[in-house]
Amino acid sequence: MLGWSDFFADQVKPDETDLLPSRVASVHRDRIDTINVAGPIALQLPANANTAEFAVGDWVLADPMTGMFVTRLDRKTVFQRRLEGGHGQQLAAANVDTLLIVTSCNADFNLARLERYLIMANQARTDPVIVLTKADTAEDASIFEQQAKELQRDLPVVVVNARSHDAASHLKPWCGIGQTLALVGSSGVGKSTLVNTLSDLKDDAMQKTGSVREHDAKGRHTTTARSLHAVSGGGWIIDTPGIRTLFVSDVTDGIDTLFAEITELSPLCKFRDCTHAHEPGCAVQAAVASGTLSADRLDRWRNLLSENRARTPVVSGPRGNKTVRKNKY
Repeated sequence: MLGWSDFFADQVKPDETDLLPSRVASVHRDRIDTINVAGPIALQLPANANTAEFAVGDWVLADPMTGMFVTRLDRKTVFQRRLEGGHGQQLAAANVDTLLIVTSCNADFNLARLERYLIMANQARTDPVIVLTKADTAEDASIFEQQAKELQRDLPVVVVNARSHDAASHLKPWCGIGQTLALVGSSGVGKSTLVNTLSDLKDDAMQKTGSVREHDAKGRHTTTARSLHAVSGGGWIIDTPGIRTLFVSDVTDGIDTLFAEITELSPLCKFRDCTHAHEPGCAVQAAVASGTLSADRLDRWRNLLSENRARTPVVSGPRGNKTVRKNKY
């Protein structure tokens, strides 16, 4: 139930077996709402608790008599992003099995932004699935589908009408009992509509949906907080607010997975520190020359890698007096 598994059960210590496991359903500035097998409950937090340290999807243990928080269990996966100018990571969702990256078949479709979402999913070790909505508004949705599939090896791409109940059947492979999904994407692409369809919510419990500007397909932030909802097939889904800007930072593994063909060619280069730009004996440049790797894809890899290095803070200074600075290289 609720995505509980041996991974979490094995963390419960012998003196904690009387505590009540609950899953974080929503995080607010001044409170945490959780849910367990008995239903929704408000988690009682210590006076000095910081709600920013919790993510929707977290598992916590609480005193069954008072509802007081005792401890948070280690996360199996965590989806997070670094804010501009900030040193810490903003938690988006935890213990997610599948990340549904939602975009629409219109002006919102942006390969560069999809790559950034894929990097975040890879770094979090969640399985990414690209969901294309509003296919009925496009002359040929298959063009969008093919471009999305080429972003990453073996990447599932699903075309749906978010308002149709057929959407649930298309996404059924990832909505099984105990599975947790999270939705990410821009405002106005149909994330909240998709949540309403998958969870079969009643009118008073539905996520709010908003209109979209026709000239640029941008929508308003109708979802203002992350929340956990039950899916009809037995799984759970986390809705998230639209993200306007997604920075690449501290995600080297995620980039390596996205550009697996470059990662696999690198050890074949003549020089171990090959930049794949001008060195002789470069296996990556040879792939570009032969047509098996596009020059545009190599350029996107280089730009993302450069941004990641520039935005990833570096810990420096003597032990016990560490400081965080931006990497200038």
